[in-house]
Amino acid sequence: MTNRGLPIRILVVDDDEDDFLIITDYIKGITAYKFQIDWCFKYDDAVNHIFNSTHDLYFVDYMLGEKTGLELIQEVKLKNSEEPVILLTGIDSRDLGIQAMRNGAVDYLEKSELNTEKIERCIRFSLERSIYIKALKANERKFHGIFEKSKDPIFLADENLMFREVNSATSELFRFSREELVDISLWDLFAGDQAKSSFKAQLEQQGVVENKEVEMFTRLKEKKSCILSVSREINQSGAWYVQGIIRDITHLKKIEKANLQIEKLQSADRLLRTLAHEVRNPLTNLYLSLDQLKPARSDQENMIYFDIFERNLRRIDLLISELLDSARPFEISLEKTTLQAIIDKTVAASADRISLKDISLQLDYPDQPAYVMADAGKLKIAFLNIVINAIEAVKPHSGRLTISVSDEGPHYKVSIEDNGTGISDENLSQIFDPYFTSKPNGFGLGLASALNIIRSHKASLDVQSTDGLGATFILLFEKA
Repeated sequence: MTNRGLPIRILVVDDDEDDFLIITDYIKGITAYKFQIDWCFKYDDAVNHIFNSTHDLYFVDYMLGEKTGLELIQEVKLKNSEEPVILLTGIDSRDLGIQAMRNGAVDYLEKSELNTEKIERCIRFSLERSIYIKALKANERKFHGIFEKSKDPIFLADENLMFREVNSATSELFRFSREELVDISLWDLFAGDQAKSSFKAQLEQQGVVENKEVEMFTRLKEKKSCILSVSREINQSGAWYVQGIIRDITHLKKIEKANLQIEKLQSADRLLRTLAHEVRNPLTNLYLSLDQLKPARSDQENMIYFDIFERNLRRIDLLISELLDSARPFEISLEKTTLQAIIDKTVAASADRISLKDISLQLDYPDQPAYVMADAGKLKIAFLNIVINAIEAVKPHSGRLTISVSDEGPHYKVSIEDNGTGISDENLSQIFDPYFTSKPNGFGLGLASALNIIRSHKASLDVQSTDGLGATFILLFEKA
């Protein structure tokens, strides 16, 4: 209800002045409230009054010249007006009044049954209902604003998890437009069948799943690590629907993975230095002893064995040096250069391997040069190690290798993608560890060295793969 100290402003919309005076007399008979009663007899003026909220309550006659009060109610509703309108109808017009309420009127009165008591009850009911509806719509706007402005994806879906309403963050995360998402099910975005089955079973049994970590695909088949919470609800008509919120933790997972990799490298570095020290001490003694023995045993037959000893001692020393170098930060000399030029040199260096296996190569560059600060020679070694790894993973004659450069705001992204054997989840967390390899004749230093070079450029290196479905190495460089 309005403030008792202020008059209730009422506008009577009627093209008959006598009817206006009759209604005014009835309203003035109400002593519980103060009223300011105004008259409007033109349809267009009435629309403007209601649209601009000039009054607290509007009595609208059904007959308004060439148009009707019902048309007026429909017109202001189309303009999203929330003002309380009461339709005044003639004799035996109950159906018309009900139709008016369905179109937005708060109540209706039959002129033949008007009296002060009925009008008072109608005014009180209409104002209270108007306050309730306005508060409800204000809350709706508030929560819709929260829905739209949320940085986390929020969605509503039907009982089959087909999207029905999504906010902008959902569209941005999955790279689909809102219109496209309406034709997609949440299940279609899950990255693994096992995770989907587990999630689906829990939702069906419990009706709610909270803070479940899952991997999901975007439109571009990028894998995103997400925290997903959903619950089944029932709407006013008794139909089931699902509401949910998604938190993208891909960046956090990358940071966590990078920190873990740094810790592993630091731990490996400490172990390697200790091991190198412990091995090189007796190795030095062997060198010295060999030098003492060589002059004393100068016959040709025994010199062959001395040569074998010396070659293998040097080989052990070289392996220790390589092992230490794989964990030691590279010294680099940075110059402004383009990623396209470095990749072209990498492709040229691996051209024979690509040709011998009959691999399909695709290069996808942006129109503009992708300038970065880099040591071109060192970065070429890193790229070459990754490219050779991809070449060795694909099958002859059916292998595909795609190298792309794209503009990602403050960074340039380099993607090296193959359709090879892929990397198992077990091996994925170890592929950058020194001397880890799944190849029979491999040494396991190529990717460890590549990671070291990339980190020396203050860039990031990540890999996405599904066992049997190829792998994609993703590198991010700051723009020069």
